[in-house]
Amino acid sequence: MATVELRFSALPEHVRTARLVAAAVARRAGVDESVLDELRLAVGEACSRAVALHQRNGVDGAVRVALIEQEKRFLIEVADEAGSAHAAGANGGDPEDEDALGLAVITGLVEDVEVGNGSDGGVIRMSWPVTPVSVAV
Repeated sequence: MATVELRFSALPEHVRTARLVAAAVARRAGVDESVLDELRLAVGEACSRAVALHQRNGVDGAVRVALIEQEKRFLIEVADEAGSAHAAGANGGDPEDEDALGLAVITGLVEDVEVGNGSDGGVIRMSWPVTPVSVAV
């Protein structure tokens, strides 16, 4: 089981890099080409949500993206360090509505998704099936 871990400062400009890395590692892991666009969008949405949580709540920690190649699945975990501050909204607007919309987009793009809590904040786990690589003899 191979794992690639990416950590980045909670800045919107780093989300694009996370999307590109996730798609490249997914392609290498055997995720079907037909779902790579959805994977890229889902990772971008999850990372944007984590960045927004950090910025909204004044958290300085990094956003973590783990890309895990398993035997039959490719798993992506996007974790924030926003702690229990997920519902706080000091900058106006309703952060719960923003979070709900982002999560709705992710669940529309990914068949296997789980939203939970990690040690320091929230974690979104998404996975896709992989196609076994055939070896030419």
